[in-house]
Amino acid sequence: MPPHPHRPPELAWQVFRGSEAIRRGLLSRHHLRGASWIRLRQDVYADARLDRDHALACRAALLRLPPGAAIAGPSAAYLHGVEHAAGFTDDVHVLLPATVRADSQPGVRVHHAPMSSTRSGLLVPVGAAAPAGTSPPAGTRSPAGTRSPVAAHLAADRSSPGAVMILAGPPPRTEPAACAWETAVWADPVEAVGIIDGLLRTGSVNRSALASEAARNACRPGGRRAVWVFGLTDGLAQSPPESHLRVRLVLAGLPRAVAQYPVRVSTGLILHPDLAWPEFRVAVEYDGQWHSDADRMHLDRRRLNQLVAAGWLVLHVTGRRLRKEFPALVREIRAALVARGWRP
Repeated sequence: MPPHPHRPPELAWQVFRGSEAIRRGLLSRHHLRGASWIRLRQDVYADARLDRDHALACRAALLRLPPGAAIAGPSAAYLHGVEHAAGFTDDVHVLLPATVRADSQPGVRVHHAPMSSTRSGLLVPVGAAAPAGTSPPAGTRSPAGTRSPVAAHLAADRSSPGAVMILAGPPPRTEPAACAWETAVWADPVEAVGIIDGLLRTGSVNRSALASEAARNACRPGGRRAVWVFGLTDGLAQSPPESHLRVRLVLAGLPRAVAQYPVRVSTGLILHPDLAWPEFRVAVEYDGQWHSDADRMHLDRRRLNQLVAAGWLVLHVTGRRLRKEFPALVREIRAALVARGWRP
């Protein structure tokens, strides 16, 4: 029978500093090498039962940074519910006050807020809902939003370096409109549009909030870039590849397509092709992995026939073509648009 895992209740489901756990007599170095824990960063460990997701990476990063740090950009978008914004092994984006100096480190990209107070009040309260993966299975600890008195005590003191053992509760992060602006400035434009489309689609932010954020930060470095990226978003794409495809086609010189354009067919149904140029009755459908399902393929092909019968020219794009054959794909779509009357 395998030995019972040594897991002090104070550290269960937590991310913590290994040196502090040893100093306080909760664990030994031998314990930290056991299967109960996973080493995330230098001197940062976590309960091995926690999900290996970006939220876990964020919690680990904050334990090695000065007070006042907040998760930002694509990392904050993940915490706001856009799961494709970042993965477990992706860099964690962190925002620090302008007066706090800290360098980027492997796996952590440090950014600094401007000296002005324009960003004050843009942090999500620490008591906001915890992201997925930070809580244990139901019944294993106190209800969400509460923590044990011991854990609260251990997490409370951030006044002296090295004294913090546990970062309890959800990581502090910039609010959705702010993290959308940060993502637009810091990330590749195609990836940024996919992430911001996700924020729009989930309702975390709306176009009015994006416009206000762009106006508020117009004079900051990256302000013009953010306005341009915001202009490429629409929040209608059903998946990140659809957002990426739409933006890449625009950057390739094609007219901007309309996502999920409503097309009424002869049966009275209203279909919504992934991308459409209504003026020319040309549509593009993105075929994701789910198209390998036989039932789904049957419905998809019936839908295609209805669009063709309504006078539409429909082209299909697979993930492989998007990744490896994009120039040929652009030529095909361009030819279809020209055949239907588009003049470049």
